[in-house]
This record gives sequence, C-alpha cells and structure tokens, in this order.
Amino acid sequence: MSFQMAPSEALGIVGESGSGKSVMARAIMGLMPAHAVQTGQVHFQGRDLLSLTQKQREEVWGKQIAMVFQDPGRSLNPVVRVDRQLTEGMRRHLGVSRSEARHRALDLLAEVGVPDPERRLRNYPHELSGGMRQRVMIAIALACEPDLLIADEPTTALDVTIQRQILDLLRKVQVERGMALMLISHDLAVVAGRMDRVAVMYAGKLAEIGSSREVFTSPRHRYTHALLGATPQIDHERHAPLNVIPGSLPSPTDPPEGCRFAPRCAFADAACTDPGPAMIAIGSDHAVACVDPASVETEPTLGGELVGR
Repeated sequence: MSFQMAPSEALGIVGESGSGKSVMARAIMGLMPAHAVQTGQVHFQGRDLLSLTQKQREEVWGKQIAMVFQDPGRSLNPVVRVDRQLTEGMRRHLGVSRSEARHRALDLLAEVGVPDPERRLRNYPHELSGGMRQRVMIAIALACEPDLLIADEPTTALDVTIQRQILDLLRKVQVERGMALMLISHDLAVVAGRMDRVAVMYAGKLAEIGSSREVFTSPRHRYTHALLGATPQIDHERHAPLNVIPGSLPSPTDPPEGCRFAPRCAFADAACTDPGPAMIAIGSDHAVACVDPASVETEPTLGGELVGR
C-alpha cells in the first residue's frame, strides 16, 4: 500500500479485523518481529525509517513519532509509577531536569483530563481505571511533542462514554498542537466526522482513500460500499435483519489473484483477477482500487451527520 500524510493532517485507517491496519502501523514504527520480511520505504521528514539502525529509531520514537496502543494495561509497566513512565522520555529526548520533567508531567496530565494529577503521578497503573490509563498513555505519547501520533484502536477496551471522551481528546490535542494524527479503527463511526481523510484497508491492501465526506457519502470501492451498508442504522425497523458481507477475509499467506475482495464481491468479473486493479484517481483527493467503482449517485450508506473539523 502507498499513501501520503501532510503535516497537521488527521487520517483515519479503517477496515475489518485482520485487514492489516495494526501491522502497517507497527511496520512504520519499526516494531515488527525479528523474522518479519519488510520491503518498500517509509519516508518521514526526508529519511527512510526502514533503513535506520535500532539506535536511530529510538531517537525517532517519542520525539518525532509516538504511538498509543490498543491496551494501556499491557503497554504501561505495572511495577513502575506513572511519574517515572511519564518523565523518562522527556529527560532523554528533551534533556530537561527531573524537576522540570515532573512539572511538565503535571501539565500533561491536566491537559489530557486526568483529575488530581499530583496524586496520579504517584499511582501505579493498576490503581487507575481503563480510561485513566489510556489518558496516561496519551500523555506519554505527547510528552516530547511528536510531529506524528499514531493511535492504534485506542478505545477498544473502553465503554462507549469513555470512548467518545478519548476520541474527542485526541482530536483536540491534534488540532491545538498542529501535529499529524493517524487513527486506526475497525469502527467506521469512530473516524466519521473526526478525520480529514480516510483510508480503507482490506486484506493488507489499500482499497480506497479520500476525504472523509467523499468516502462516507460517496463510497466508490465495492468493499467500502458493502462495509458501510453493513453498519447498523438508528432508523432501521426493529428486528430488521442487518446487511452482511458474505464469506470471510482471505488467508494473508495465500491471497487470491487480483482484487482480494473479488471472492466476496457480487460485481466481480474476470477483470478483477487479472492482475488486479491499481489505485485510480477519481477526483482531486479520492482514489480507489476497483475496476468497477460504485456509482457516484449511490445513496449515502452511513447514517448520521458528518461534522467537519
């Protein structure tokens, strides 16, 4: 897959579980397993991240690119107080003193909505709620003022009310700090209205990319259209059956020839398998990998109002 992000841009990466979203993010960060084979390039501020040594990558992590993972309970060290976990990156990358780092840590916790930050700094992760731990993770990610923040399913383990608070917080700090944000989610409603652009992944490939409004109101790839069509609508009749996409994701080690969605697509024909569609521009900021794109007259399939930033 290939795409670009601009400074201060918010990009949503969506797709069903198993489509490769998290693997893509970990490849950008250089966090793939030692046995993984990586090809291609990841250019960031003039450097190819995949060509960096481990020591060079460590200088990038936190300071230029930071990541918020799915489960803060597994990302935070359970036997180290929040104070140390929040300040060690600042002391290494920013070269600040212990007292200055602690002062910045208090400000960060307040910025991300942690009540009584003085007391929370002395806590261990297990003494915090799930939502509070995720706020601490966001504070750690923001500590060294990165240029790009990657949030990989940051609300997976949280209840609905806390999910919205965390998502609104990410958008708020992204806008205020002018940094780029990549938000990864399998939930289309999470990125609708919050992201500038949306990229749709399927089976390790990029299916469609464009502005949020265009992708959600005029989906052109058959997978995007089917994915949106399977989203429950608030105005559906009670007990009405939900639309489903037949079949399942192909094996990542033995994908079908050509378009990987073709075996599940009702509109597939021979052109979809030989050799498979490349990304085709269908607008100034909209591209799709489909030989038979859905009509632009297609009725929008995601309910609710899209609220632009």
